[in-house]
Parts: sequence; C-alpha cells; structure tokens
Amino acid sequence: MTGPRDPRQPGGGEPIDAGLAAAQEALVRAMTAGGPLPEGFDAGAVGAAARSILYKRAGEVARAWPELARSYGTGWTRTFAGWAAGRPTRGSIRDAWDFARAHRDELSPGAVRELAFTEARWSYDGRSDPRRRRFAVRRVPDGVLVQVLGRIRVFGPAASG
Repeated sequence: MTGPRDPRQPGGGEPIDAGLAAAQEALVRAMTAGGPLPEGFDAGAVGAAARSILYKRAGEVARAWPELARSYGTGWTRTFAGWAAGRPTRGSIRDAWDFARAHRDELSPGAVRELAFTEARWSYDGRSDPRRRRFAVRRVPDGVLVQVLGRIRVFGPAASG
C-alpha cells in the first residue's frame, strides 16, 4: 500500500507548483514542437527562441549527416528549420534520417549514398528506435551497396571513385 504522494521534488526540495510546471511544459512544447503559445508569454521572444532551437537542430543534423546538409548548400539551415518546425526532435540521427527520406528525390549523390549506407546498416520504420541489420542491399549512385554483418562493400563504378 502506498501513502499520499510527496508534493516536493526528489531530494526534499520545495513543493512543486503544478500551474508553473504546466506553463513551463506548454512553453517548451511551443518552442520545440510547434505547440500553441501559452498565455502571458511574449510571442516575439518565444518565436526567436524557437528559431534558435531549430537552427541548433539543423547544425546537429549537419554534423551527423554532412552530405545531407551539403546537398542544400547555404539554404540548409532554412530548409531544415522549415521542415522541422512543428516536429519534436527525436535526436539528430533520426531527424536527419526522417528529413532525408522525406526529401529523397532532391538529394545530391553524396547524400543519397549517406542515406543508403545508413539504411544498409540499420532498420528503421520512422517510429521506433533503429535496429542493426544483418544483411542489406541498396542502390547507390553508379553502383550497389551490400552489407553483411556490419561489413559494407560497394560494387560498380562508385567503388573505384
């Protein structure tokens, strides 16, 4: 049998203000996932913070998948931020993967290759966590990629370049 819940934070801190906690949660949702702006907050300041978070996400995705970002040149940050607005982050790898899949037809050969290598190594349905693959075959620009137990080989003209 359990007793009443202690309204204090772990470690014996001050009691939690449920109204403040709800407002903070709504604010975070507004800044990171396109949620509605909570009452009493400055729309301009929240918008600036939200853009800053989106630009930071774009930078993290660019570090994780450099060829993907290179596909868009100087428009990368703006393009990614436009796509990511309203989508909560699931980490830079999954953000990159989801973006690449959504824009597959627009990618440079290097980004197509980056996507193919990732999809050869990992199984990902867009919802659950990626899982390692044991075997995969993927087309890449000018060749075919084969992955067996983590080892990848590319066959065709792309293998020599």
